[in-house]
Amino acid sequence: MEPSLNDIDDMIVHEKMQAALEYQNEAWADGMADGIEPEIIADAAIAHAIRETIRIKGEQGAEALLESLRERMLAGEFSMSRTLQ
Repeated sequence: MEPSLNDIDDMIVHEKMQAALEYQNEAWADGMADGIEPEIIADAAIAHAIRETIRIKGEQGAEALLESLRERMLAGEFSMSRTLQ
């Protein structure tokens, strides 16, 4: 059975997300190596992400993204102690 176009699109998005996370991890490590506290790096990254989201999707789009992130956070998706089943 061949993957559908939607499956291929999902795989491409997943691969891009993995690459983006690697870039973010490298930037985080560089900032830490330069003595920047993790809280400052996190604040700068979140502020930049929100600005870019507003630029691309507008304020309503950014608000929807933030609400989605809030729900995912409350569900424990970002918790380091989260266990996958």
